Parts: sequence; structure tokens; C-alpha cells
Amino acid sequence: MGLSCTAEDIVIALKRALMKRGLYNKETGLVIRSDNGPQFISHKFEDACQELSLEHERIPFKTPNKNAHIESFHRLLEDECLSRYEFENYAEAYKEVSEYMKSYNKIRIHGSLGYIPPMEFYRRTLKGTAKSLVVRL
Repeated sequence: MGLSCTAEDIVIALKRALMKRGLYNKETGLVIRSDNGPQFISHKFEDACQELSLEHERIPFKTPNKNAHIESFHRLLEDECLSRYEFENYAEAYKEVSEYMKSYNKIRIHGSLGYIPPMEFYRRTLKGTAKSLVVRL
């Protein structure tokens, strides 16, 4: 979360996510899918993907269904958090969204993950005990 969403912001977030998962500077075969926002079509982002050995896949224009998982999340964020409050300032919004994200990842069960929270699914994945998911696109 932040006050801007530039290519530089995206690159920093991407690198932090990879570091947090121990995947920074490793050959992972990971693919990052995005829309065609200006930050994702920038040279800075493409250069970062190349540096990080990530394949960058952009969805075709006007096909949000190709990014259904994130579109679904944005709908839940709007319905379960943002539309419930009138924020007085950025600090209030940041606090509520942060609390929602903690709940979403640690408490809220997800049918697509076998009715467990994402953090629990991630832990089971690391242990090799998570049931494999089939993602159809």
C-alpha cells in the first residue's frame, strides 16, 4: 500500500516479496502476470523482471477475466473493507486495509484452498502436505 503506484514502487514490492520467500536471485521459473498499466509496461519493470529471471506475462487489453484471481480479490477488498468505512485520512485507510489483509491471509478461509486460510496453505505447501491446486485459465 502506498500513495503512489509507479514502476519503481512495483519493482520494490516485487523484490521484497521474493526476498521474504527466499527466492531473490534464484532461478525459479516464476511467471508474473499483470495488466497493461503504465507501471507494468515500463522499461524499468521489464528490466527488473529480466534481472530477477522472471517471465512477465501481460494479459490482453480489455480482458480482466484473464486476471480473475486478483479481480476477485479486489472485489472482496472493496466489499468487505473499503465500502464499510469513510476514511478521514490516509492513516485511517492504511490501518483498516492492513487489518483486513491480516484477517484475509491468516483467518478468512478460502474455498479454493480447501477451506483454510492462505497462510496455513502456504505453511502446508512448504511442508509438502498441501493438496495441489489445479488452476484453469
